[in-house]
Amino acid sequence: MAITLKELQAPVKAELAVFEQRFAMSMKTRVPLLNTIMNYIIRRKGKQIRPLFVMYSARLCGKISERTYRAASLVELLHTATLVHDDVVDESYERRGFFSINALWKNKIAVLVGDYLLSRGLLLSVEHDDFDLLKITSRAVRDMSEGELMQLERSRFLDITEDIYFEIIRQKTASLIASCCAIGAASAGADAGQIEQFRFFGERIGLAFQIRDDLFDFGDNDSGKPTGIDIREKKLTLPLIYALKQVSSGEAKSILRLIKSDKPDAEKLKLVTAFVSAHGGMDYARETMNRLREEAFEAIRGHLEKQNAEVDMRKLVDFVIDRKH
Repeated sequence: MAITLKELQAPVKAELAVFEQRFAMSMKTRVPLLNTIMNYIIRRKGKQIRPLFVMYSARLCGKISERTYRAASLVELLHTATLVHDDVVDESYERRGFFSINALWKNKIAVLVGDYLLSRGLLLSVEHDDFDLLKITSRAVRDMSEGELMQLERSRFLDITEDIYFEIIRQKTASLIASCCAIGAASAGADAGQIEQFRFFGERIGLAFQIRDDLFDFGDNDSGKPTGIDIREKKLTLPLIYALKQVSSGEAKSILRLIKSDKPDAEKLKLVTAFVSAHGGMDYARETMNRLREEAFEAIRGHLEKQNAEVDMRKLVDFVIDRKH
C-alpha cells in the first residue's frame, strides 16, 4: 500500500506546525505588495518534503530544536527563491496547479521576490549566528546554479556521458536534498563526520529522486504514458544515455538526429521511448535508483538505532523514490 503524505507528516505533526509558524514569520515585510505575494506563496505550499528531511535527520542525530526550525525555514526560503527565479527563466506560468508569481505579477516583480526570499534566508541565519547552516546551504545554491548552466551548455551538443549526467544532477537536484540532511544533523549537534555522512545520504537520495523524474518521461508514472518533456527539451537522461551505449555509433547518431529534428513531438516521443525500452534503459535506471537508495542508508547505518526515527526516514525515502507522479 502506498505511503501517504499524511502518514509521513504524522510523527512530526506538532513540529511541522511550529515550523510553519516560524516560516511564515520569516517572510513578513513592511511592504504591502510583498506581503500579499508572500501570503500567496505560503497558502500554496508544496509537500514540505525538504523540511521533513531536515527534521527526520535531526531526530536521527538527537532532537528537533529551535535551530532545526530555523534550518528548515532556511532551506524552504532558498528553495522557494530558486523556484520563483526558475519560473521566470523557463517562462512558466504555472506552479503546483496555480499561477506562478511571474504570471500574476510579471517578471520584474518575480525576480525581486526571489531576491527578497534569498535575503530573508541569509538574514535568518546571520541574525542567529547559524553560520554553519548558512555555509552548507550556500554551497547548495552555488551547485544548483552551476548544474543548471552545465546542463544548458551540454544540451546544445547532445554529448552528455553518464559521468557528466551524474555531475549535472548531483549539483542541480541532489545538492539541495543533501543540504537538508546535513543541516538537520548539524542542528541537532552532530559532529563534522556525522554531518558529512548525512550530506552523502541526502546526495544519494537526491540522485535517485532525479532518476525517478527521468523515468516519468518514458511512461513510468500513474498514467503509463510518456510525458516526453525531456525529449522535447533535448535533454539526455539516464535511460536514454544507457540505451545509446548499447547500440552502434551509427544507430546512436540516428536517434540523436531524431531528437534534434523537427519531427512532430508525438511521433518523436513514440520512437525514442520504444528505443529506450528495447535497449534496457528504463530497467537500468530503476536498478541504479535502488542501488543509490541502499548506498544512502549504508552511509548512516550507525544512526539507525532509533527504531521509530529509522522507520520514518525509510518511509520518507520510499515516498520520494517510489512515487508515480
